[in-house]
Amino acid sequence: MADGHLARRGIADRAWQALSCGRSKIAEVACLGPFSAADRIFSMQPSAPQLIARDLFQSFRMGARRIEVLRGISMEIAHGEAVFLCGVSGAGKTTLLYTLAGLERPESGSVEFEGQLLYNGSSAWQARLRNEKMGFVFQGYFLLPELTALENVSLPGMIGRRSTIKSAEESLRAVGLGDRMQHLPAELSGGEQQRVAIARALTNNPDIIFADEPTGNLDSKTGDAIIDLLLNVARERNKTLLVVTHDARLAARGDRQLHIADGVLG
Repeated sequence: MADGHLARRGIADRAWQALSCGRSKIAEVACLGPFSAADRIFSMQPSAPQLIARDLFQSFRMGARRIEVLRGISMEIAHGEAVFLCGVSGAGKTTLLYTLAGLERPESGSVEFEGQLLYNGSSAWQARLRNEKMGFVFQGYFLLPELTALENVSLPGMIGRRSTIKSAEESLRAVGLGDRMQHLPAELSGGEQQRVAIARALTNNPDIIFADEPTGNLDSKTGDAIIDLLLNVARERNKTLLVVTHDARLAARGDRQLHIADGVLG
């Protein structure tokens, strides 16, 4: 038993090294640096909008061309709201979600999350905010292949210097994987891997969940089940949910739809 525990600790150490080296997108989401008193996270009153974006601009260069992706976007999201962000491929959906989540700094404009300007703080403060207040679900799952489902779900708490095995177990049970905790990602179906990713997003009890095309790698039946799960979990736990999708049928199930085209909300 002790040998098994030490082995898991060794795997967790390798996972930390992989995250620190930026092996996947979850590294950018979760990695934390040293904190100071100025990096403390404060809560706000739920009567105000939870997320406010003002006049966001973002562009990228492709050779000599400058491509405008976000062109003056402003929006608000209320606490506990389930919002679906729709648009065709290349419309700027993912760029907008990453900007709202603190993963891509805009060229200009501001994002305010729970009363605090998201891009005014230090990188350590931003990382801590994402770790404590935000959950992330990606199209590609981003599970570490050498870790079990339970260990993958435990990662956000480990990185935040918290012991979350019990929380991770509860999160896996909540997504219907109580009997798959010790399985590696390669031993799980695509739908099960996305459920593990949702459990990982829940394990630190975030205030908001960002989901980027969470059904993109799944068949329609499995995708419907994943959206059911996200909506049910968000409503049962009073979480805010922002989902990027190109599927209008799925988007119609949210509280509100936002449509982006040519870098603007319509």
